[in-house]
Amino acid sequence: RSIQCILFIFLRSLWGGSLHLDGTKTMPGLDLLLTNLLSPIVLAFALGAVAGFIRSELELPEAVLKLISIYLLFSIGLTGGRELAQVSFSDVSMLIAAAATMTIAIPVTCYAVLRRVGGFDVSNAAAVAAHYGSVSSVTFFAAIAFARAMETPAEGYMTAIVALMEFAVIISLAIGRWGNQTNKGNFRLGELLLDTLRGRGILLLTGGMFIGYMASDAEWRRIAPFYEQLFRGFLMLFLLEMGMTAARQIRAFAQVGRFMTGFAVIAPICFGLAGLMAGWLVGLSQGGAFVFAAICASASYIDAPAACRAALPEASPGIYLTASLGITFPFNLLVNMPLLYAASGWFYA
Repeated sequence: RSIQCILFIFLRSLWGGSLHLDGTKTMPGLDLLLTNLLSPIVLAFALGAVAGFIRSELELPEAVLKLISIYLLFSIGLTGGRELAQVSFSDVSMLIAAAATMTIAIPVTCYAVLRRVGGFDVSNAAAVAAHYGSVSSVTFFAAIAFARAMETPAEGYMTAIVALMEFAVIISLAIGRWGNQTNKGNFRLGELLLDTLRGRGILLLTGGMFIGYMASDAEWRRIAPFYEQLFRGFLMLFLLEMGMTAARQIRAFAQVGRFMTGFAVIAPICFGLAGLMAGWLVGLSQGGAFVFAAICASASYIDAPAACRAALPEASPGIYLTASLGITFPFNLLVNMPLLYAASGWFYA
Protein backbone atom coordinates (compact mmCIF):
# COMPACT_ATOMS: atom_id res chain seq x y z
CA ARG A 1 0.00 0.00 0.00
CA SER A 2 2.86 2.39 0.83
CA ILE A 3 4.47 1.69 -2.56
CA GLN A 4 1.15 2.42 -4.25
CA CYS A 5 0.89 5.75 -2.41
CA ILE A 6 4.45 6.71 -3.34
CA LEU A 7 3.76 5.90 -7.01
CA PHE A 8 0.52 7.87 -6.82
CA ILE A 9 2.28 10.95 -5.41
CA PHE A 10 5.05 10.67 -8.01
CA LEU A 11 2.65 10.45 -10.94
CA ARG A 12 0.52 13.28 -9.58
CA SER A 13 3.58 15.50 -9.19
CA LEU A 14 4.58 14.76 -12.78
CA TRP A 15 1.25 15.12 -14.49
CA GLY A 16 -0.97 17.21 -12.26
CA GLY A 17 -4.66 17.06 -13.02
CA SER A 18 -7.05 14.85 -11.09
CA LEU A 19 -5.87 11.42 -10.09
CA HIS A 20 -7.44 9.23 -7.43
CA LEU A 21 -6.32 5.97 -5.96
CA ASP A 22 -9.77 4.49 -6.41
CA GLY A 23 -9.52 5.02 -10.17
CA THR A 24 -12.61 7.22 -10.43
CA LYS A 25 -10.67 9.79 -12.44
CA THR A 26 -7.63 9.55 -14.67
CA MET A 27 -4.75 11.84 -15.39
CA PRO A 28 -5.14 13.98 -18.50
CA GLY A 29 -1.47 13.38 -19.24
CA LEU A 30 -1.80 9.61 -19.05
CA ASP A 31 -4.86 9.63 -21.27
CA LEU A 32 -2.95 11.83 -23.70
CA LEU A 33 0.01 9.45 -23.66
CA LEU A 34 -2.11 6.38 -24.34
CA THR A 35 -4.09 8.17 -27.04
CA ASN A 36 -0.94 9.10 -28.94
CA LEU A 37 0.92 5.83 -28.47
CA LEU A 38 -2.16 3.87 -29.63
CA SER A 39 -2.94 6.16 -32.56
CA PRO A 40 -3.21 4.50 -35.99
CA ILE A 41 -0.14 6.40 -37.21
CA VAL A 42 2.15 5.03 -34.48
CA LEU A 43 0.59 1.57 -34.71
CA ALA A 44 1.29 1.54 -38.45
CA PHE A 45 4.98 1.97 -37.66
CA ALA A 46 4.74 -0.84 -35.09
CA LEU A 47 3.07 -3.12 -37.64
CA GLY A 48 5.84 -2.41 -40.11
CA ALA A 49 8.43 -3.21 -37.44
CA VAL A 50 6.72 -6.53 -36.70
CA ALA A 51 6.64 -7.33 -40.41
CA GLY A 52 10.34 -6.55 -40.64
CA PHE A 53 11.27 -8.62 -37.60
CA ILE A 54 9.45 -11.72 -38.86
CA ARG A 55 10.78 -11.12 -42.41
CA SER A 56 7.35 -10.83 -43.91
CA GLU A 57 6.83 -10.74 -47.66
CA LEU A 58 5.07 -7.39 -47.25
CA GLU A 59 6.77 -4.60 -49.21
CA LEU A 60 5.89 -1.38 -50.97
CA PRO A 61 7.24 -0.81 -54.49
CA GLU A 62 9.98 1.81 -54.74
CA ALA A 63 7.92 3.91 -57.18
CA VAL A 64 5.03 4.00 -54.69
CA LEU A 65 7.37 5.07 -51.89
CA LYS A 66 8.74 7.92 -54.00
CA LEU A 67 5.20 9.08 -54.78
CA ILE A 68 4.22 8.97 -51.10
CA SER A 69 7.39 10.84 -50.14
CA ILE A 70 6.67 13.58 -52.70
CA TYR A 71 3.10 13.92 -51.48
CA LEU A 72 4.08 14.17 -47.80
CA LEU A 73 6.84 16.72 -48.33
CA PHE A 74 4.74 18.89 -50.65
CA SER A 75 1.73 18.72 -48.33
CA ILE A 76 3.78 19.73 -45.28
CA GLY A 77 5.23 22.66 -47.20
CA LEU A 78 1.82 23.83 -48.43
CA THR A 79 0.10 23.67 -45.05
CA GLY A 80 3.08 25.32 -43.36
CA GLY A 81 2.89 28.20 -45.84
CA ARG A 82 -0.82 28.60 -45.14
CA GLU A 83 -0.16 28.87 -41.41
CA LEU A 84 2.52 31.51 -41.95
CA ALA A 85 0.13 33.51 -44.16
CA GLN A 86 -2.35 33.86 -41.29
CA VAL A 87 0.08 35.57 -38.92
CA SER A 88 1.10 39.24 -38.72
CA PHE A 89 4.88 39.55 -38.71
CA SER A 90 4.87 42.27 -36.04
CA ASP A 91 3.10 39.92 -33.64
CA VAL A 92 5.70 37.20 -33.88
CA SER A 93 8.94 38.95 -34.89
CA MET A 94 10.77 38.21 -31.62
CA LEU A 95 9.48 34.66 -31.51
CA ILE A 96 10.51 34.12 -35.14
CA ALA A 97 14.02 35.30 -34.25
CA ALA A 98 14.14 32.83 -31.37
CA ALA A 99 12.77 30.04 -33.54
CA ALA A 100 15.29 30.83 -36.29
CA THR A 101 18.11 30.66 -33.74
CA MET A 102 16.93 27.26 -32.48
CA THR A 103 16.38 26.07 -36.05
CA ILE A 104 20.09 26.58 -36.68
CA ALA A 105 21.46 25.73 -33.24
CA ILE A 106 19.73 22.36 -32.75
CA PRO A 107 20.86 20.58 -35.95
CA VAL A 108 24.36 22.08 -35.76
CA THR A 109 24.74 20.97 -32.13
CA CYS A 110 23.40 17.50 -32.89
CA TYR A 111 25.72 17.08 -35.84
CA ALA A 112 28.77 18.24 -33.87
CA VAL A 113 28.03 15.94 -30.92
CA LEU A 114 27.34 12.92 -33.11
CA ARG A 115 30.47 13.44 -35.19
CA ARG A 116 32.94 14.30 -32.42
CA VAL A 117 31.57 12.36 -29.47
CA GLY A 118 29.60 9.57 -31.11
CA GLY A 119 32.00 8.98 -33.99
CA PHE A 120 29.20 8.88 -36.59
CA ASP A 121 29.82 9.21 -40.29
CA VAL A 122 28.64 12.35 -42.08
CA SER A 123 25.41 10.95 -43.51
CA ASN A 124 24.11 9.36 -40.30
CA ALA A 125 25.07 12.38 -38.19
CA ALA A 126 23.27 14.73 -40.61
CA ALA A 127 20.21 12.45 -40.75
CA VAL A 128 19.89 12.33 -36.95
CA ALA A 129 20.40 16.11 -36.82
CA ALA A 130 17.56 16.54 -39.33
CA HIS A 131 15.20 14.50 -37.14
CA TYR A 132 16.02 16.34 -33.91
CA GLY A 133 16.07 19.74 -35.60
CA SER A 134 12.68 19.15 -37.19
CA VAL A 135 9.41 19.01 -35.25
CA SER A 136 7.12 16.12 -34.36
CA SER A 137 3.60 17.31 -35.11
CA VAL A 138 2.13 14.70 -32.76
CA THR A 139 4.30 15.98 -29.90
CA PHE A 140 3.26 19.53 -30.79
CA PHE A 141 -0.44 18.70 -30.65
CA ALA A 142 0.12 16.79 -27.41
CA ALA A 143 1.82 19.85 -25.90
CA ILE A 144 -1.07 22.09 -26.99
CA ALA A 145 -3.54 19.71 -25.32
CA PHE A 146 -1.36 19.47 -22.20
CA ALA A 147 -1.16 23.26 -21.87
CA ARG A 148 -4.93 23.54 -22.19
CA ALA A 149 -5.43 20.82 -19.58
CA MET A 150 -3.25 22.87 -17.22
CA GLU A 151 -5.42 25.93 -17.95
CA THR A 152 -2.50 27.81 -19.54
CA PRO A 153 -3.30 27.69 -23.28
CA ALA A 154 -0.60 28.67 -25.76
CA GLU A 155 -0.80 31.46 -28.32
CA GLY A 156 -2.67 30.53 -31.46
CA TYR A 157 0.18 31.29 -33.86
CA MET A 158 2.50 28.57 -32.53
CA THR A 159 1.61 26.42 -35.53
CA ALA A 160 3.41 28.90 -37.78
CA ILE A 161 6.55 28.42 -35.70
CA VAL A 162 6.36 24.68 -36.34
CA ALA A 163 6.33 25.41 -40.06
CA LEU A 164 9.32 27.73 -39.73
CA MET A 165 11.39 25.21 -37.80
CA GLU A 166 10.98 22.65 -40.56
CA PHE A 167 13.88 24.51 -42.21
CA ALA A 168 16.11 22.61 -39.77
CA VAL A 169 15.78 19.70 -42.17
CA ILE A 170 17.23 21.85 -44.95
CA ILE A 171 20.11 22.98 -42.72
CA SER A 172 20.90 19.39 -41.74
CA LEU A 173 20.84 18.13 -45.31
CA ALA A 174 23.08 21.02 -46.37
CA ILE A 175 25.53 20.08 -43.58
CA GLY A 176 25.47 16.48 -44.77
CA ARG A 177 26.17 17.44 -48.38
CA TRP A 178 28.94 19.80 -47.28
CA GLY A 179 30.54 17.08 -45.15
CA ASN A 180 30.39 14.47 -47.89
CA GLN A 181 31.91 16.81 -50.47
CA THR A 182 34.61 17.96 -48.05
CA ASN A 183 35.62 14.36 -47.36
CA LYS A 184 36.01 13.84 -51.08
CA GLY A 185 38.32 16.86 -51.25
CA ASN A 186 36.30 18.74 -53.84
CA PHE A 187 34.12 21.04 -51.77
CA ARG A 188 32.74 24.05 -53.64
CA LEU A 189 30.22 26.31 -51.96
CA GLY A 190 28.36 27.24 -55.13
CA GLU A 191 27.94 23.65 -56.19
CA LEU A 192 26.84 22.70 -52.70
CA LEU A 193 24.12 25.36 -52.61
CA LEU A 194 22.87 24.40 -56.05
CA ASP A 195 22.97 20.70 -55.24
CA THR A 196 21.18 21.31 -51.95
CA LEU A 197 18.43 23.39 -53.52
CA ARG A 198 18.08 20.80 -56.26
CA GLY A 199 17.32 18.05 -53.75
CA ARG A 200 13.79 16.67 -53.83
CA GLY A 201 13.07 17.16 -50.14
CA ILE A 202 14.28 20.76 -49.93
CA LEU A 203 12.62 21.77 -53.19
CA LEU A 204 9.25 20.38 -52.16
CA LEU A 205 9.35 21.83 -48.63
CA THR A 206 10.44 25.33 -49.60
CA GLY A 207 8.45 25.44 -52.83
CA GLY A 208 5.33 24.13 -51.15
CA MET A 209 5.67 26.66 -48.34
CA PHE A 210 5.95 29.51 -50.85
CA ILE A 211 2.90 28.29 -52.80
CA GLY A 212 0.87 27.86 -49.62
CA TYR A 213 1.85 31.33 -48.43
CA MET A 214 0.87 32.96 -51.73
CA ALA A 215 -2.41 31.07 -52.28
CA SER A 216 -5.65 32.90 -51.57
CA ASP A 217 -8.28 31.40 -49.29
CA ALA A 218 -10.54 30.53 -52.24
CA GLU A 219 -7.71 28.84 -54.12
CA TRP A 220 -6.64 26.92 -51.03
CA ARG A 221 -10.15 25.59 -50.40
CA ARG A 222 -10.11 23.96 -53.84
CA ILE A 223 -7.01 21.88 -53.11
CA ALA A 224 -7.21 21.54 -49.32
CA PRO A 225 -9.21 18.27 -49.32
CA PHE A 226 -6.44 16.46 -51.18
CA TYR A 227 -3.58 17.77 -49.05
CA GLU A 228 -5.33 17.79 -45.68
CA GLN A 229 -7.82 14.93 -45.61
CA LEU A 230 -5.62 12.32 -47.28
CA PHE A 231 -2.43 13.24 -45.44
CA ARG A 232 -2.79 10.82 -42.53
CA GLY A 233 -3.60 7.91 -44.83
CA PHE A 234 -0.46 8.45 -46.87
CA LEU A 235 1.50 8.98 -43.68
CA MET A 236 0.39 5.60 -42.34
CA LEU A 237 1.65 3.88 -45.50
CA PHE A 238 4.94 5.71 -45.24
CA LEU A 239 5.44 4.79 -41.58
CA LEU A 240 4.50 1.21 -42.37
CA GLU A 241 7.49 1.10 -44.71
CA MET A 242 9.66 2.98 -42.20
CA GLY A 243 8.82 0.37 -39.57
CA MET A 244 9.90 -2.43 -41.88
CA THR A 245 13.07 -0.58 -42.80
CA ALA A 246 13.96 0.16 -39.18
CA ALA A 247 13.39 -3.47 -38.18
CA ARG A 248 15.59 -4.74 -41.00
CA GLN A 249 18.41 -2.43 -39.94
CA ILE A 250 18.04 -2.76 -36.18
CA ARG A 251 21.54 -4.21 -35.98
CA ALA A 252 22.92 -0.88 -37.15
CA PHE A 253 21.21 0.77 -34.18
CA ALA A 254 22.47 -1.96 -31.83
CA GLN A 255 26.06 -1.04 -32.74
CA VAL A 256 25.56 2.47 -31.34
CA GLY A 257 22.52 1.72 -29.19
CA ARG A 258 23.97 2.68 -25.82
CA PHE A 259 25.20 6.04 -27.03
CA MET A 260 22.09 6.79 -29.08
CA THR A 261 19.79 5.82 -26.22
CA GLY A 262 21.54 8.37 -24.00
CA PHE A 263 21.48 10.96 -26.78
CA ALA A 264 17.76 10.37 -27.46
CA VAL A 265 17.00 11.10 -23.80
CA ILE A 266 19.47 13.88 -22.96
CA ALA A 267 19.05 15.89 -26.19
CA PRO A 268 15.30 16.59 -25.78
CA ILE A 269 15.83 17.68 -22.18
CA CYS A 270 18.58 20.14 -23.11
CA PHE A 271 16.82 21.49 -26.21
CA GLY A 272 13.52 21.72 -24.34
CA LEU A 273 15.01 23.77 -21.50
CA ALA A 274 16.73 26.05 -24.03
CA GLY A 275 13.41 26.53 -25.84
CA LEU A 276 11.63 27.24 -22.56
CA MET A 277 14.10 29.96 -21.64
CA ALA A 278 13.90 31.45 -25.15
CA GLY A 279 10.10 31.53 -24.99
CA TRP A 280 10.22 33.27 -21.62
CA LEU A 281 12.73 35.84 -22.89
CA VAL A 282 10.63 36.81 -25.93
CA GLY A 283 7.52 37.32 -23.81
CA LEU A 284 5.40 34.24 -24.48
CA SER A 285 2.81 33.16 -21.94
CA GLN A 286 3.59 30.17 -19.73
CA GLY A 287 1.62 27.88 -22.02
CA GLY A 288 3.28 29.34 -25.11
CA ALA A 289 6.78 28.98 -23.66
CA PHE A 290 5.99 25.38 -22.67
CA VAL A 291 4.71 24.54 -26.16
CA PHE A 292 7.78 26.15 -27.74
CA ALA A 293 9.95 24.07 -25.40
CA ALA A 294 8.11 20.92 -26.49
CA ILE A 295 8.64 21.91 -30.14
CA CYS A 296 12.39 22.27 -29.55
CA ALA A 297 12.52 19.00 -27.62
CA SER A 298 10.62 16.97 -30.19
CA ALA A 299 12.12 14.76 -32.89
CA SER A 300 10.37 14.35 -36.22
CA TYR A 301 9.29 11.01 -37.61
CA ILE A 302 7.14 12.37 -40.45
CA ASP A 303 8.85 14.81 -42.80
CA ALA A 304 12.47 14.26 -41.76
CA PRO A 305 12.46 10.53 -42.70
CA ALA A 306 11.02 11.38 -46.10
CA ALA A 307 13.63 14.08 -46.70
CA CYS A 308 16.53 11.92 -45.47
CA ARG A 309 15.41 8.97 -47.52
CA ALA A 310 15.55 11.19 -50.62
CA ALA A 311 18.70 13.21 -49.87
CA LEU A 312 20.75 10.84 -47.67
CA PRO A 313 19.90 7.32 -48.86
CA GLU A 314 23.09 5.93 -47.34
CA ALA A 315 21.98 6.94 -43.81
CA SER A 316 20.46 4.13 -41.74
CA PRO A 317 16.76 4.42 -40.76
CA GLY A 318 17.56 1.86 -38.07
CA ILE A 319 19.49 4.61 -36.30
CA TYR A 320 17.63 7.86 -36.91
CA LEU A 321 14.07 6.53 -36.91
CA THR A 322 14.47 4.19 -33.96
CA ALA A 323 16.03 6.98 -31.91
CA SER A 324 13.39 9.61 -32.78
CA LEU A 325 10.25 7.46 -32.77
CA GLY A 326 11.27 4.57 -30.55
CA ILE A 327 12.94 6.51 -27.73
CA THR A 328 12.51 10.29 -27.87
CA PHE A 329 8.82 10.30 -28.81
CA PRO A 330 7.53 8.24 -25.84
CA PHE A 331 10.09 9.84 -23.52
CA ASN A 332 8.81 13.30 -24.38
CA LEU A 333 5.19 12.36 -23.79
CA LEU A 334 5.71 10.40 -20.60
CA VAL A 335 8.52 12.27 -18.82
CA ASN A 336 9.88 15.33 -20.58
CA MET A 337 6.66 17.30 -21.11
CA PRO A 338 5.66 17.25 -17.43
CA LEU A 339 9.24 18.11 -16.49
CA LEU A 340 9.28 21.06 -18.88
CA TYR A 341 5.93 22.29 -17.62
CA ALA A 342 7.16 22.03 -14.05
CA ALA A 343 10.28 23.98 -15.05
CA SER A 344 8.09 26.68 -16.63
CA GLY A 345 6.65 27.33 -13.16
CA TRP A 346 10.07 28.64 -12.08
CA PHE A 347 9.97 31.28 -14.84
CA TYR A 348 6.33 32.27 -14.36
CA ALA A 349 6.00 32.00 -10.59
